[in-house]
Amino acid sequence: MRALRAGYLAAAAVTVFGAVTGRERLQRVAKPLLMPLLAADTVTSGVELDPVERRILLGSLAAATVGDVLLIDPDDDRRLIAGASSFAVMQTGYSILWWRRGARPRPEIAAPRLLAWAGAAGLLRAKAPVLALPLTAYGATLGTAATLASDPALAPGAKNVAGLNIPNSDPRSRYGLGALLFTVSDGLIVLRRLFAREERTRRVTEGVILATYAAAQYLLTEPPPRD
Repeated sequence: MRALRAGYLAAAAVTVFGAVTGRERLQRVAKPLLMPLLAADTVTSGVELDPVERRILLGSLAAATVGDVLLIDPDDDRRLIAGASSFAVMQTGYSILWWRRGARPRPEIAAPRLLAWAGAAGLLRAKAPVLALPLTAYGATLGTAATLASDPALAPGAKNVAGLNIPNSDPRSRYGLGALLFTVSDGLIVLRRLFAREERTRRVTEGVILATYAAAQYLLTEPPPRD
């Protein structure tokens, strides 16, 4: 494992621990380091990326860093909306990357993601109308990126089962799983906001949100193999 990716995992562990134990100070130190570590790994990995793709990826990670800082306090709705806007920029960047690498939307892959998006949008409209529009708009960017990430054309050597590429030695085969984990993480953000009332439940849920988010980003940012 490359040193910067190992550093990323360490920062992610501290971030999750800080969330579960209510130590916000730990999150304020560790969480803003996550995406810069992945960005630095991208630059130093030794894998030659297309210059345009490199700029898109680094821009996406910069937007994610802004979102990470905003969501250190996940209970502030204004910060939640602003964070969602930052992550919408990131998801759009990922979509552009997958498209440039040959991914295209397929109805059989898009359908379940569209249903999940519609269900979340309906729940938000019923339970938190103030959040419904911005989070639903963000969900559209997430669903688009997730659909493209699981296109079999993105990883020709991977099996595709139920609309998901099964990870193998090709890093591109793991993008679909990363997008799925991102979807789980964001879905839990909605459920936590709407239904979690006890402090312990909120902390544990936030820990799971951050763990799945960190795993997603780790998978999504692995450089593709050299041609």
